Amino acid sequence: MANILGAGVYSDIFFVAFKLPNLFRRIFAEGSFSQSFLPSFIRSSIKGGFASLVGLIFCGVLFMWCLLVALNPLWLTKLLAYGFDEETLKLCTPIVAINFWYLLLVFITTFLGALLQYKHSFFASAYSASLLNLCMILALLISKEKTHLEALYYLSYGVLLGGVAQILLHFYPLVKLGLWDLLFKGLLGFKTKNTNKKEYRLNRAKKDLKAFFKQFFPSVLGNSSAQIASFLDTTIASFLASGSVSYLYYANRVFQLPLALFAIAISTALFPSIAIALKNNQQDLILQRLQKAWFFLVGVLLLCSIGGIMLSKEITELLFERGQFSPKDTLITSQVFSLYLLGLLPFGLTKLFSLWLYAKLEQKKAAKISLISLFLGLAASLSLMPLLGVLGLALANSLSGLFLFVLTIKAFGFQSFLGIIKNLKSWLVILFLACVEILLLLAFKSWVTHLYLFYYFQGF
Repeated sequence: MANILGAGVYSDIFFVAFKLPNLFRRIFAEGSFSQSFLPSFIRSSIKGGFASLVGLIFCGVLFMWCLLVALNPLWLTKLLAYGFDEETLKLCTPIVAINFWYLLLVFITTFLGALLQYKHSFFASAYSASLLNLCMILALLISKEKTHLEALYYLSYGVLLGGVAQILLHFYPLVKLGLWDLLFKGLLGFKTKNTNKKEYRLNRAKKDLKAFFKQFFPSVLGNSSAQIASFLDTTIASFLASGSVSYLYYANRVFQLPLALFAIAISTALFPSIAIALKNNQQDLILQRLQKAWFFLVGVLLLCSIGGIMLSKEITELLFERGQFSPKDTLITSQVFSLYLLGLLPFGLTKLFSLWLYAKLEQKKAAKISLISLFLGLAASLSLMPLLGVLGLALANSLSGLFLFVLTIKAFGFQSFLGIIKNLKSWLVILFLACVEILLLLAFKSWVTHLYLFYYFQGF
């Protein structure tokens, strides 16, 4: 993408158009839906009927919403990129209309993935994101000889094709694990001729749906402060110089890799067992699992942060600097990436402790925490942007993560938290590994620099 679109007006147009669908993708994929759905699904006595109704309700609402945007996308385009001029808005509007349909596709993917989580099957969910990226890459390769505007259309349809591929990936495990039959039979159960049975199922479904939606909306808000902050940053960045939206997007994409690979993956895999343990009142088991996950995440995310900051320019250059992506774009993107990485530890560790809140069905408390950190982060963005420009937005995002972490730990309980982190041996191992990494990277960078200078002067 960086090779073909670079970091300018056309890349900004796509990232704005893809921002809202991508926001929903990250919110749903990172657990907001499953952390509300799974506890309700586990407790439901009519699992198939409950799940099928949830799926139909969401699909119906999202389809109508997508249709509304497709018929009149201008209002949403102005909302997403208020700082764009009229000509750029005109180019952006049809791209927004196409990409918005991905909302419906990503919900279906997330819904099917949540059902598979119940059966402890994570393969489809883990690899579905790669299918989206693959389809986007194929679309860009096909459009390589096209104009930038034509490439935007190819890329947008590639997003939709990726969404369909993600859904299809889930079908085989659904059928194999009997979940497809569960959904189908659950829906047919509402058409039974037995009046008493039908009335019971309808009343039970109403209660389950009411309980689910009562938890769902606070859960979305509580689990998506980072995504909403990033969404707001894109809107604010549209007022800055051309390319600012792209710098944020490219840096954030790399930042999301360790976050998704470790923090989100572990929290997703851990959540069903935490929810079941809470239901069975197994507090010691919960703390034991959280402690193991804590030290693993602290170690891995700290090493990723150190490595990413020390090699930020090299990573950005390797991934993006070709074609339309200039050395200046590399420098700014690498600086944004480094500032994003300051928030990797707090954002990743917050994912771990928020599990406890969601498993206890305390979504409202999580939503309150999220709102506070979101407003603090927004205030930081507006304060730092005039001083640091796009770098201020990245720094404010990391500060927002720190606020979120402190507030989440407060809700979890400082005494319980101190009990989890009390392990001197683990801290010494992490400190040792961090020191070794720093020394190795310093030696590596020095060696590469000397090698470059040697061959450079040899050329003369």
